Amino acid sequence: MSDRAQRLALLQDLELMMQEAEDPARKEKEEAMGFPLDGMAKLEKERLKLLKHIPLADLRTYERIRHKYPRAVVRVAGRICLGCFQTLPTSATRGVSEDGPLPLCENCGRILYWT
Repeated sequence: MSDRAQRLALLQDLELMMQEAEDPARKEKEEAMGFPLDGMAKLEKERLKLLKHIPLADLRTYERIRHKYPRAVVRVAGRICLGCFQTLPTSATRGVSEDGPLPLCENCGRILYWT
């Protein structure tokens, strides 16, 4: 996975953890089981630190897609987008270059990464 795709995937994971931790019903259940959710400040600090290393164009693309789907960055497995489960054309298997545009699924529009 390229550094660009990896940073966006990490940002997505952090934001999903923060979203789950902020859900009042989930927070109440977790705390009732003995798991205090008091790490929000640390998650936010890590998120801000990560944002400094993401190009603005990539961040804009990520945010635009994030408004449509909870998971904006998805893995490709065997030419299959794991966001919409559609087969990608052969030309879409090039990965992410450090200076080119982010690869997007032609069907759902999510950001793709290969492992």
